[in-house]
Amino acid sequence: MSARFGFRRHRDLIAAHGPLRVVNWHTTPADGARALKQRLQDLQRRWDALDLAGLDGLFDGEQRSRPAFVPVFYEGYAEHVTVAAEVCADLGIAGWFAVCTGFVSCPEPEQETFARSHWIALGPHQQDGARLAMTWDEAAELARDHVVFPHTASHDGIAETVADEDLRREVVEPKQLMDARCGQDSAAFAWMGGTPWGASERHDAAVAGAGYRYVLSNTMVQRLK
Repeated sequence: MSARFGFRRHRDLIAAHGPLRVVNWHTTPADGARALKQRLQDLQRRWDALDLAGLDGLFDGEQRSRPAFVPVFYEGYAEHVTVAAEVCADLGIAGWFAVCTGFVSCPEPEQETFARSHWIALGPHQQDGARLAMTWDEAAELARDHVVFPHTASHDGIAETVADEDLRREVVEPKQLMDARCGQDSAAFAWMGGTPWGASERHDAAVAGAGYRYVLSNTMVQRLK
């Protein structure tokens, strides 16, 4: 299976509809809420924020009068619920939340250790013993108005995901868990490090076989089917 967003498709979409911009965040501290809102408002003046239906429409050739953007918040921090999602709701846009399922499933007393041992960045405001990850109930609530999707289980990249059991743990099981806990079909997937579709046939096959429709990476959004 080949992705439908290779160079030619990318070029054709830009020519027909304007570019699709992916804007990424990780931590979203409360004292940065005003700056986050300002940044999103600046984007809204020139770009349309897309939810999942809007992204589907873009790939299906839906005509648009303005270019579009997707705001993505990585890891599954608790502050994504109290800050990022609230800001997005105030602006009437859907946030895209790429959740490391192992982080969210980790007991609260172990979350800091998990984060520090799995390349999940923590700011100074996240070192006071407070809960670091959103709960599964919060993820399910977010999924009602936003896009929530797996960002592996262990915050691993393709170089760390080698054996068949690794692929199942990092690619297949996160979707199964998220679908069950959020009551929806998780449409997208993102590797740690932002690896795009096409870097490894074996890893691509695992992502496609798990049932994802999109891969989000550092440089593009790719639709698989």
